[in-house]
Amino acid sequence: MTQDLAIDNVIRSRIRGLRQARGWSLDVLAARCHVSASTLSRIETGHRRITIDQLVPIARALDTTIDQLVESRDDEDVLIRPRRDRAHGALTWVLSSGSGPAGLTVAKQRITRRRPPAELGVHPGHDWFTVLSGTARLHLGQRVILVGTGQAAQFSTMEPHAITAHDGPVEILIILDRFGHRAHLEAVDLTPARTG
Repeated sequence: MTQDLAIDNVIRSRIRGLRQARGWSLDVLAARCHVSASTLSRIETGHRRITIDQLVPIARALDTTIDQLVESRDDEDVLIRPRRDRAHGALTWVLSSGSGPAGLTVAKQRITRRRPPAELGVHPGHDWFTVLSGTARLHLGQRVILVGTGQAAQFSTMEPHAITAHDGPVEILIILDRFGHRAHLEAVDLTPARTG
């Protein structure tokens, strides 16, 4: 029962937060979801239980899903743990899933490998990255481009490519489209890195 109340409170808070973020009054939301303003007020303040037949139109009016309104969060949802890609000498922290705008994924990588793989990767789309620390070696076909701290690069991934470290470890923030996500994150063995 206590867990049900906690979930109810999360849902109420999310409804109120989404409504206020849009600058909507209770009357505006009521008109959009066909639930009276007084009922919405009682839902938001905890004076009325939320029913599924009310939640569906409220979620729709707020341009969200029921899943997003009711999903529970714990500390594990907050912490992003690195994954080790042994084959490419990299630690990867996936900062966003491919559910972002245009299916983009944002990841931080710490790359230690200095030599490119025997065969450079090719896939449709574009990749973008910026160097947080160190110097990256961007292998594009026969070219090698050094990208230093604070610099950024973008390139067509139809050209054979790889990113390696130059003189020591390099940390990059990389943006991958859905093709890059598949090629760089789904196609490799990303095992949880040991901590401690």
